[in-house]
Amino acid sequence: MILHGFQPNAYLGAKMVAMYASSGDLASAVNVFHIIKYPSTLLYNSIIRAYTLHGYAAKSIEIYGQMHCLGLKGDHFTYPFVLKCCAELSDVCIGKCVHGLSLRTGLESDVYVGTSLIDMYVKCCEMSNARMVFDELSVRGVSSWNAMIAGYMREGEISVAEELFGEMRCKNIVSWTAMISGYTQNGMAEQALGVFDQMLREDSEVKPNWVTVMSVLPACAHSAALERGRKIHEFARGIGLEKNASIQTALVAMYAKCGSLSEARQCFERISGSEKILVVWNTMITAYASHARGSEALSTFEDMVRAGVQPDHITFTGLLSGCSHSGLVDVGLKYFDGMKTEYSVEPRVEHYACVVDLLGRAGRLMEAMAVVDKMPMQAGPSIWGALLSACRNHPNLEIAETAARNLFILEPDNSGNYVLLSNIYAEAGMWTEVDKLRILLKSQGMKKSPGCSWIEVNGKAHLFLGGDTSHPQAKEVYMLLEELPKKMKAAGYVPDTRFSLHDVSEEEKEHNLTTHSEKLAIAFGLLNTAPGVVLRVTKNLRICGDCHTATKFISMIYGREIFVRDVNRFHHFKDGHCSCGDYW
Repeated sequence: MILHGFQPNAYLGAKMVAMYASSGDLASAVNVFHIIKYPSTLLYNSIIRAYTLHGYAAKSIEIYGQMHCLGLKGDHFTYPFVLKCCAELSDVCIGKCVHGLSLRTGLESDVYVGTSLIDMYVKCCEMSNARMVFDELSVRGVSSWNAMIAGYMREGEISVAEELFGEMRCKNIVSWTAMISGYTQNGMAEQALGVFDQMLREDSEVKPNWVTVMSVLPACAHSAALERGRKIHEFARGIGLEKNASIQTALVAMYAKCGSLSEARQCFERISGSEKILVVWNTMITAYASHARGSEALSTFEDMVRAGVQPDHITFTGLLSGCSHSGLVDVGLKYFDGMKTEYSVEPRVEHYACVVDLLGRAGRLMEAMAVVDKMPMQAGPSIWGALLSACRNHPNLEIAETAARNLFILEPDNSGNYVLLSNIYAEAGMWTEVDKLRILLKSQGMKKSPGCSWIEVNGKAHLFLGGDTSHPQAKEVYMLLEELPKKMKAAGYVPDTRFSLHDVSEEEKEHNLTTHSEKLAIAFGLLNTAPGVVLRVTKNLRICGDCHTATKFISMIYGREIFVRDVNRFHHFKDGHCSCGDYW
């Protein structure tokens, strides 16, 4: 038309802009927009929509500014797109201006404009304003309810989100998924799994889709609920998601965190080569790292590079962590040194933390301190924490006290740092210093995080605290634990009373060791599973040295494979040996 001298008017121009934008030709849409002499609100709506759909949020807002300067008023088509752009840019100031203009034109009560305002405020972390708009809407679309639920979940206001969810008359897949995702993000794995189970009931009108499955799998990983994870995997397979790369990647992470590295690898292998994008490789490398399989992490990294995938900072965090837990010190240092020169990845604080941990675990504490001194950024808690932990296995009081002093400033409310320094003092027999730290902890109102472990048996998680007697089978568990030391000592076990950090008799120390939470969980597993069944235990803290030694003997005496996932990594016990090779 233009070649033949035909000049489209604003109405036809708007249609042409919309057509070009929908077909992916943004350049032609922009060209048409610029040749219209007398633009209209409809034309501006079309170009704002075009820029928004193609990801140019800032340009959309700029065009809206031009529209406003021309005296053209926005309508119920204009504001939702502009507000969406404000949300994407987290530009709450412009968003509030648009809100004010919508009030002047009487559009704030429009369901689309109102929902867009709520979504904008939620994404800009302004929940009070979002609630104000929500409460004033006479007609609330399901999207507005969903946005509020997601926002409250993100802010940790679980009860408010639950209340809104309960009030909803019409819930869609997004509503259910928002609850599951919110529970998962807030560490409430059982609640997330419970909502997912409600969706699976025969009378449920809304069934899980691939996004729901993606949201619930981390809940299985968080609680180490392997059997639940396998059932969800089976459900995903049943609804045709076996070839979905995103689902398979989430399954890799879930299986790895639940202790089944072989199943994690199987899911990784199901993803076709062309779909193995960076996040897929990173997930597998991180999985190997958490199981201290440094060599496998390295080979997977090399496979990734050969496949033409560029590593990023997450890749190197996993790679260096794997080297650290596997004792591959020189190899880890080589990759760290080549991050910037060979792979164009600037080392971050988490990479320096891995290197400090790498050297610290190997007992090379002076080299680790040298790395801290030469760092181009301020050392954070992860750096000093790695040093303090290293000083327990490789005693160095001077470095331990330096690390602890920094941690007390950086993390004044973290009782774990005080406890770790106290343990180092206790192992050195410095009981006066131990007492000083305990008094300091008490005076500041801090309490030691209690050690707890849990084990999944027949699909149900059983939790134990250190010295716990509240479990219904506590009597049977303690009877088994009374017999265990005799069997283990006959096989060569010697209790390591250094890990009973109290100034008491050796006999009392031995007794204290038998009531550690991981031993309680393992004993429960032995009592309630058939011979040969693999035991999988999760602990909220680092497994203690004596429990590590004892678990090796238990695996040999009872012929069991035992996986213990502590706060740092996995330990796989079998036939009297641990996968860590006692390097941890």
